[in-house]
Amino acid sequence: QVQLVESGGDVVQPGGSLRLSCVGSGAALDSYAIGWFRQVPGKEREGVACIESTDGGTYYGDSVKGRFTISRDNSKSTAYLQMNSLRPEDTAFYYCAAVSKTFEHIIITADEWFLPSGYDFWGQGTQVTVSS
Repeated sequence: QVQLVESGGDVVQPGGSLRLSCVGSGAALDSYAIGWFRQVPGKEREGVACIESTDGGTYYGDSVKGRFTISRDNSKSTAYLQMNSLRPEDTAFYYCAAVSKTFEHIIITADEWFLPSGYDFWGQGTQVTVSS
């Protein structure tokens, strides 16, 4: 089983950028698709982006398309979320999550990568605050 640890959250002004990292341990990260999610108090967890385990296919939520980029470096067992042109509404707790290659095709072909229920392993999260 993989363990995930996020980092990189911070306070940033509107229009600024941040890069979040998600480091995996305990298992080879290239055996998992990685998703990034975010949540604010009182709201459901929102799927932000997803990257396939080895093919590198990427998927984005409508609210972040063109601003956020998900990537991964399997040699470093790390996935990233580059966030540009940040807005106050991007303020949230950000989580990375993993689903094994065995089940990855299910959520991808069903176009359900954005559902938290499709992922088995979660990090503890990191806070991103966009404020002037």
